[in-house]
Amino acid sequence: METDSPEKTDILDSDKNYHSQNYHSQNYHSQNYHSLNAMLNLFDDNGLIQFDKDREAVRQYFLQHVNQNTVFFHDLEEKIDYLVREGYYEKTVLDRYDFAFIKKAFKRAYAFKFRFPTFLGAFKYYTSYTLKTFDGKRYLERYEDRVVMVALTLATGDKKFCERLVDEMMTGRFQPATPTFLNAGKKQRGELVSCFLLRVEDNMESIGRAINSSLQLSKRGGGVALCLTNIREQGAPIKQIQNQSSGIVPVMKLLEDAFSYANQLGARQGAGAVYLSAHHPDIMRFLDTKRENADEKIRIKTLSLGVVIPDITFELARNNEDMYLFSPYDVERVTGKALSDICLSEYYRKFVDDPRITKKKINARDFFQTLAEIQFESGYPYIVFEDAVNRANPIAGRINMSNLCSEILQVNEPSTLNADLSYRHIGNDISCNLGSLNIAKAFQSDDFGKTVETAVRALTAVSEMSDIVCVPSIEKGNREAHAIGLGQMNLHGFLAKEHIYYGSPEALDFTNLYFYTVAFHALRSSNLIAKEKGKTFQGFEQSAYADGRAFKKYLTQKFEPETQRIKKLFADRHFIIPTVKDWQELEQSVKKWGLYNRYLQAVPPTGSISYINNATASIHPIVAKIEIRKEGKIGRVYYPAPYMTNDNLEYYQDAYEIGPEKIIDTYAAAGQHVDQGLSLTLFFPDTATTRDINKAQIYAWKKKLKTIYYVRLRQKALSGTEVETCVSCSL
Repeated sequence: METDSPEKTDILDSDKNYHSQNYHSQNYHSQNYHSLNAMLNLFDDNGLIQFDKDREAVRQYFLQHVNQNTVFFHDLEEKIDYLVREGYYEKTVLDRYDFAFIKKAFKRAYAFKFRFPTFLGAFKYYTSYTLKTFDGKRYLERYEDRVVMVALTLATGDKKFCERLVDEMMTGRFQPATPTFLNAGKKQRGELVSCFLLRVEDNMESIGRAINSSLQLSKRGGGVALCLTNIREQGAPIKQIQNQSSGIVPVMKLLEDAFSYANQLGARQGAGAVYLSAHHPDIMRFLDTKRENADEKIRIKTLSLGVVIPDITFELARNNEDMYLFSPYDVERVTGKALSDICLSEYYRKFVDDPRITKKKINARDFFQTLAEIQFESGYPYIVFEDAVNRANPIAGRINMSNLCSEILQVNEPSTLNADLSYRHIGNDISCNLGSLNIAKAFQSDDFGKTVETAVRALTAVSEMSDIVCVPSIEKGNREAHAIGLGQMNLHGFLAKEHIYYGSPEALDFTNLYFYTVAFHALRSSNLIAKEKGKTFQGFEQSAYADGRAFKKYLTQKFEPETQRIKKLFADRHFIIPTVKDWQELEQSVKKWGLYNRYLQAVPPTGSISYINNATASIHPIVAKIEIRKEGKIGRVYYPAPYMTNDNLEYYQDAYEIGPEKIIDTYAAAGQHVDQGLSLTLFFPDTATTRDINKAQIYAWKKKLKTIYYVRLRQKALSGTEVETCVSCSL
């Protein structure tokens, strides 16, 4: 092992002079890489964006920083031995393979000759993902090394699968989420999955257990969302004594303090979100906690808020009626069911007429006005369109909440607890297990079905390796469901590269057919796994898959290109769209063998992995042609939209220019094929009003969207757009 000049040593013959040849620059040390990157924000003398300066910044970053701070080894064997001996790599991962195969896997990865196309991509990787010495000062991995260790970990000894996974990651077609890509194969690591959903019941034991679970999960790097709908409102009786309950706001304050305390060794604050039904009596107090001028006693600063809204709420507002808010304590006492487990659109009138249920009323339009005001001020709350979610849900049970980024939508089951907080019955809570396909790269795959299958198998491997024993309800839910969330990114980048405007008829046509095809191959892959293992997810027999209801629309209508542009695009790429006959065969196979994964798709916002993969985030439009990010001590970093050149700028309208309707249309086209949710952010110009936000909410509801994540208003003071990502789903 040596730590000096990179030209002296190398770990693989196929990688000789990796740094000296491929990051050589005639301007060696002529300009600082940070300064070169900043020139992206300055036009040249001809009024053109200086893309070449960012590419030069990448070269200088390696020459001036990465090469000088990388530990080099004479060969791979020396490197692996050292990293295992010193406690950097997990020995059990490598022991599943002979060394000849391990070397073959590394050579396979290096043969792709991967290069970071942007400075931010390289900077993100070396800052946030690569293995460093324990003092954090030197690098022990290159990008290829990280890919191979992830593949070796997830393949669990399956050499062919390991090679396929290396190929999919090195080509950029598939990218595991941050927790997996960051931690897999490392000895000192966090969990491979780090977003969790917990439901809370109306008793002190459940509240106490939820706070403890939040602490445990946050300590391990997890973000946690909690459903508070079932907790009785302020002034509700306790042991028949009136006006005793303090309501949900004090519980929110306790949770906020818990997340602040479990700050992951000071690396970052814990991340939490809470969801509440729109018809909970504390709903207006809940919203008021995010007002800019809220009293400090109730103000919630760091906890994210989400509201669960049924169809009846929109109907009441449309008719300018009052909306009734129902006591969760009385609802459960009268019906025997928790409020979160009841379809309020169905039972609303019955509850209004039932004198046993305590209720109060507010004006429905006032509620939506307040909702828009709070979103205008803070970007919160997230919205879950409860009935749209449950109509599309193929699994028995009810969905009553989402996660920190509003794309995870799964059924849950309550736990019951003893006085000492031990479990009388362990229910089912939820963990998010995510990874994304890069649409632009995946669409070029020689075998798109195999690409999807590899991704599904990789995510399934993560679910099987996850053992969150500190929260038994999470551990049980994961074990029984094997739920995964295959996401997508780079839709806008792909469309722009193909000279298609985001939100155009051609773009919607492509989005519909692409997600249609993903849905087919994801289900087919899960069916293959179930057949191989002879096992399905628990509850398969009661699902819409078992009786064929989930396949109805695919068996009764054809999904084919509607525009000539997209028809030609699919034909030129030899991209095969599943036929009705394909779906018929799949339906029969699923009825016979089942599915291994209870849920298969979820589209997260994506963050860091988008930059590494040179992809536009998720499936929403870019926020700026040249995006500005604040990155720790280095300050502002500039990121050019993927595939953008000075000749195709017209296809890179940003999200604020495009407006909410085209974004909603895009998510509606994709969402009809996604069994969970899509993390949808709505963008508004600085001239927007609360009325504009209300109109977008109503339009999203009418288009049968499932959730809305953030609401963003363009800030006048910024020359570009500074981006903040979800801290747990920064995928």
